[in-house]
Amino acid sequence: MRTILHSDLNNFYASVECLRRPEIREKPVVVVGSKEDRHGIVLAKNIIAKQFGVKTGDVYWEAKQKCGNTLVEVEADFGEYLRVSKEVRKIYEDYTDRIEAFGIDECWLDVTASLQLFGSGVEIANLIRKRVKKEIGITVSVGVSWNKIFAKLGSDMKKPDAVTEITQENYRTIVWNLPVEDLLYVGSATKQKLNRMGIRTIGQLAQTKEETLISLLGKWGSYLYTFACGKDESPVVTAKEEQTIKSIGNSLTVYRDLKDEEDVRMVIHLLSDSVAARMREAGLTRGRTVHLSVRDSELTGYQKQAKLPRPCSNAVEIGKTAFRIFREVYPWRNYVRSLGVSVSDFCFGAEQMDFLGSLEKDEKQKRLDAAIDKLRKKYGNKVIQSAIVYKDPKIRDMDIKGEHTIHPYSFFKNGK
Repeated sequence: MRTILHSDLNNFYASVECLRRPEIREKPVVVVGSKEDRHGIVLAKNIIAKQFGVKTGDVYWEAKQKCGNTLVEVEADFGEYLRVSKEVRKIYEDYTDRIEAFGIDECWLDVTASLQLFGSGVEIANLIRKRVKKEIGITVSVGVSWNKIFAKLGSDMKKPDAVTEITQENYRTIVWNLPVEDLLYVGSATKQKLNRMGIRTIGQLAQTKEETLISLLGKWGSYLYTFACGKDESPVVTAKEEQTIKSIGNSLTVYRDLKDEEDVRMVIHLLSDSVAARMREAGLTRGRTVHLSVRDSELTGYQKQAKLPRPCSNAVEIGKTAFRIFREVYPWRNYVRSLGVSVSDFCFGAEQMDFLGSLEKDEKQKRLDAAIDKLRKKYGNKVIQSAIVYKDPKIRDMDIKGEHTIHPYSFFKNGK
C-alpha cells in the first residue's frame, strides 16, 4: 500500500510577506493585486485577517471595512513566492524524488520508498513540518493517506502547522461525514447538481450507484465516485515522467481583470505558447484536444474542450482553438479574472497526412519551434515573444511557462 503526503503551505502569500516584514505579523494582512488595475482585489490573507471575516476575492475597501485601520495591504510579489516555494521543495527532495506540484504552494509526495529510512508517513510529515517552520520560517499542513485525494483532504482539515492521517480504517468516520464540496474537483455547480439529488456528504456520494453519477455528470461522475470510495490510484508524477501525464497545461490569474476579447486573446496566446513549449519538452509533439477554463470576477467558473483541426503542438493552432472555445462558452456577464489552457489526448507513432500534404509545412514549423526553444533555453522564456503581448507590458514581462503550472485536472475544480 502506498503512503502519500499532501503538503499545503499555510496562507502562503501572506505568510511570505509577514516573514519579510516581521513588524506586520500581529496585524491583519491582505495580499492584493494592483490597486490601479484591479481595485486591490484580495488574493490572500493571513489568519488574523481571516478571523475578521476577510475572504479571497474581497475588494480592498471591503477588507478594510471588516478590519478597520489596522489592516495592512501588501501588493503581490510572485517572484518572491516562487523563490520560497522552490526552497521548500528542496526540503521535500530530502525525503523523496516523487513530488508533484499542485500550484505554487501545494505538493503531493509519494514517500512509500522512504519509510524504511525515515519512519511512518506521519513521522515523515512531522519531519517536513518542523523543518519548513525552522528553516524557511513559515508553516505547512500535511495530510497523510494511501491516495492523493484523501491526502489532500487531510491537509485541509487542520491548519495551520498540523498533520492529519486518513487511513483505510478511519476514512469512513473522518471523510464520509464531510460536505460533498470538500472533495477535490467538486465545484459549486457540481455541488448544486449533487445536492438536488440529495447527495450532501462525501459518504452519500460514495454510496450512490456509479451509473447514476455518470448519467448526471458524465465521465466525471465515475471519477468522483472513485475518489469518494478511496479508490484513487493516480500516481504522484515526477517532472521526469511528465510525458505520462494525460494533459499538460498552464493557468494564470491576471494582475488586472480582462475587459474585452483582445485582452483575452493576448493571455490565451501566452498560455498556449507555454503549453506548446511544455509539450515539446516532454516529447509530446501531437495533442488532439484543447481544454479551456475561465473564471470571472465573481469567481464563477466555465470550461469546455474541443478537438484541434489535427494533432499538433503548435501554439498558434492551440491558441486559435482555445479562443474559439472562449467565444462559445463565456457569456461576458463579468470581466475575466483567470484563464487556463490545457492540451490532452496525445498521439504517438506515424500520422496520416491530409490530402493537400502538410508534411513540408509541419517540418518547417518543427524547425522554427526547435530554434525558438533553443533560444529560450539559453536566454530565458521571454527572449522571443509575439507582437500581441506588447499591448500590456506587465503581462508581457511575466514568465508564464516558468511560474504558472497547473495540475492536469484543475479545470474541473470550480467550474460549471
